[in-house]
Amino acid sequence: MSHHEYMARAIMLAKKGLYTTDPNPRVGCVIVKDGEIVGEGYHRKAGEGHAEVNALAMAGDQAKDATAYVTLEPCSHFGRTPPCSEGLIEAGVRHVVCAMKDPNPQVSGQGFAKLIAAGIDVTLGILEDQARALNPGFIKRMETGLPFVRLKMAASLDGRTAMQSGESQWITGPQARQDVQRLRAQSSAIVTGIESIKFDDSSLTVRAHELGLEETWANEIVKRQPLRVVLDSKGQIPSTAKILQQSGSTLVAVEKGVTLDGIETLELDRDEKGLDLTQLLQVLAQRQCNEVLVETGATLAGEFVRQGLVDEMVLYMAPCFMGSHARPVINWPITEMADKQNVNVIDNRMVGNDIRLTLQFVNQSN
Repeated sequence: MSHHEYMARAIMLAKKGLYTTDPNPRVGCVIVKDGEIVGEGYHRKAGEGHAEVNALAMAGDQAKDATAYVTLEPCSHFGRTPPCSEGLIEAGVRHVVCAMKDPNPQVSGQGFAKLIAAGIDVTLGILEDQARALNPGFIKRMETGLPFVRLKMAASLDGRTAMQSGESQWITGPQARQDVQRLRAQSSAIVTGIESIKFDDSSLTVRAHELGLEETWANEIVKRQPLRVVLDSKGQIPSTAKILQQSGSTLVAVEKGVTLDGIETLELDRDEKGLDLTQLLQVLAQRQCNEVLVETGATLAGEFVRQGLVDEMVLYMAPCFMGSHARPVINWPITEMADKQNVNVIDNRMVGNDIRLTLQFVNQSN
C-alpha cells in the first residue's frame, strides 16, 4: 500500500470521532511496519487519549522502527494528555507521515520540530485537503478567531420555509430530520432567533433515538449537548420555553442593558440590522466553539448570509409546494438580476424523499 492508502485509512478512523471530540480536532493514526498495519486509533473523545496514543497502545513493541500516519501534526504540549510527539519518539517510530500542520499558531510546527530533532523522518502534505475537511471549525477558529458557520434550512420546491402564519412542522421527512440531528451532534453551538422559539418552541437538542445510530454510541453522543444560543435583543424569551428546560446550556444574546433573571445572557452591540453577529461569533470562538449551526427563520438567516458570515449552507428541499403566500428561505430584497447571489453546489444527494444540497456562497468574505 502507498502513503496515500494508509493516510486514507487514518482519515476514515478520524471520522469516527465526528460527534464526540469537540472542542478538540478529529484525528486518526495508523502505524505500519514491514507493509502491515500493526496499530491504529483515533481521538474518540475530548479528555481521552489522542489518536497516536491509542495507535501506539495497539502496536506495542512493533512501533519501533515503524511508520506512523497521522491526519494532524502530533501535539507538542501538555494538555489533559501528554504530548503525542514525545510518545512517538519514546516508541521508537522511524518515520511520521502527516497530512497537515496544526493550524494553532502557538503550536504549529513545534511537533514536527521535536520529531526531527529526535532523528525521525517527517513527510508532510499527504491528502491534506481531505484532512482539512475533517475539522473545518477547528481550523477556521485557529486561523481566523471565528467558528465555521453552517446554515441549515428546509424548504419546499417553490423555496418556502413556513406558512404565512409561521407554521413549519414538518416540511421534510423523517430521514432529513435524522440528518439534521447528526448536524446538531457535530456542532459546538446551535444559533436561533427569538421568533423561531415563539413559533415552534424548539428544544434544539440532540436526541439519541433520532440519530439512527447504534444505541450505546448514540447515548454516549448525547451526553455532550451543543450550546444553544437564542438571539433575543429585547429579552422576550418566556421562562417556560423548552429550550431553557433541557440538559446542557442555553445562552440568550440580548442588547446592552437588558437583563433576564436566572438565564445566562450575553450583551451584544446592536444597530439597525440587529444584534452584532460578528461579535457573537467571536464570543463563541472564545468559548471554544468550532462549528456553529444556524437553525432559524428567513430574517436572521438573511442577515447571516448578507453579512458574509455563512461558510456553508445545507438546504433540504421537500417534494411539495407551499404557495406564494408562504415565507421564503431567506429575506433578501434583491431587485436586479445583476445582484443575484450565486452559489457553488458542493454536494447533492437524496435523503429519504428529500434533496439535500450543500452550498457555498460565491464571492463572499468568508
